[in-house]
Amino acid sequence: MRLTSLRLALSGALLLAAGGLAALADAKPGAEPSSADSAIVPLGGLPVGGISRADARRLAAASAELGRQMFFDPSLSASGRMACSGCHDPAHGFTPANDRAVQLGGVDLDRPGERKVPSLTYLQAAPQFTEHFFDNDDEGDESVDGGPTGGITWDGRVDNGRDQARIPLLSDYEMADASPAAVVAKVAVAPYADGFKALYGPDVFADEARAFDAVTKALEAYEEDWRTFYPYSSRYDAWLAGKAELSRQEKHGLELFEAEDKGNCASCHLSRRGNDGTPPQFTDFSLLALAVPRNAEIPANRDPRHFDLGVCGPLRKDLADHPDDCGLFLTPTLRNVALRSRFFHNGAIGSLRDAVAFYATRDTDPARWYPRAADGSVMRYDDLPERYWANINRDPPFGGKPGGTPALSDAEIDDVVAFLKTLTDGYFDPSAGGRSASP
Repeated sequence: MRLTSLRLALSGALLLAAGGLAALADAKPGAEPSSADSAIVPLGGLPVGGISRADARRLAAASAELGRQMFFDPSLSASGRMACSGCHDPAHGFTPANDRAVQLGGVDLDRPGERKVPSLTYLQAAPQFTEHFFDNDDEGDESVDGGPTGGITWDGRVDNGRDQARIPLLSDYEMADASPAAVVAKVAVAPYADGFKALYGPDVFADEARAFDAVTKALEAYEEDWRTFYPYSSRYDAWLAGKAELSRQEKHGLELFEAEDKGNCASCHLSRRGNDGTPPQFTDFSLLALAVPRNAEIPANRDPRHFDLGVCGPLRKDLADHPDDCGLFLTPTLRNVALRSRFFHNGAIGSLRDAVAFYATRDTDPARWYPRAADGSVMRYDDLPERYWANINRDPPFGGKPGGTPALSDAEIDDVVAFLKTLTDGYFDPSAGGRSASP
């Protein structure tokens, strides 16, 4: 991982402190404050020379707790009925609990979104977005340009949790607050307002910009709690640790997942421990063009001139004139993928098995995925203008000609799906080293 969990958590509460933080970089990830350190030290009262490690941990924990309370608070939305947790349900891997392709939000909860809501889990290791990624891993070739990589949104336009939190709070089809000041006004009268005053000072709400910054950083601090958002507690993690077994089908699914001439999934969804022993992220954070079918359920797609082109817009604005980036979307982690009901950036695929089958048969059986034109021809890649087709990923299991043999058979697709189901968290408690749930 790029950062330890404590350093990540500190970004929520401690980046407002002046000095003294560099010495905290070697703090143990996931360290708990002791009961004797339960009092909150206001940032406004910090000594000029910095703060102790114990105080840093208290502040990080206090900020994360404020973020947790806001995450589940619907009163922060313009409708008063939509919390962050409404779209990011903990029981579904922090994705929606329903099977809609896009969610409804806005002032009256009747405004549809334009993309599937992504998971908030396992984002802690995401690098900052770059159009040109050069691998610095011990086994990587640093001369090869890996292309657009990083960021934590479908189009990579933000790099951290606090900037991500701004998006739904202020989006007119999500929580729909009219301005940062509107958010601050709601927090100022919330039951946890005194917590903000204790942490950031009694006058924190007098400066709306400072208060909104505190709000987004607290949400970021909560979303970087490793126990909740990246516990590495799946059966696969237990298997890697020698504390569980995989079935014959699951092991075969893993073999297919990693085989370059079969699933080839691990080329982007990294499945092995890092050279430093860190658990696999099941993503390399690359942004790729997969040519997923157009989803007619998304109201914006009723306009035949509308195309969601990912990195080059329309939601991202800064790379609109970069045609090589059009159609590219973030490769999400596959951890907890079996808890999702919709797949890919537009939710066009409605089952995990179909998502795997799409990779295997997109090019050998295009009629399965794309509509037909009036003349009966298959409208391949119908959600990406033809001028951008050169961007489409054609690595295995993609490729082949219509009517050809796909890289994965139906039985092999079933085996890959069986393996993917081992990536669901909650099987065991890594910190205790014991199992916490039945396989």
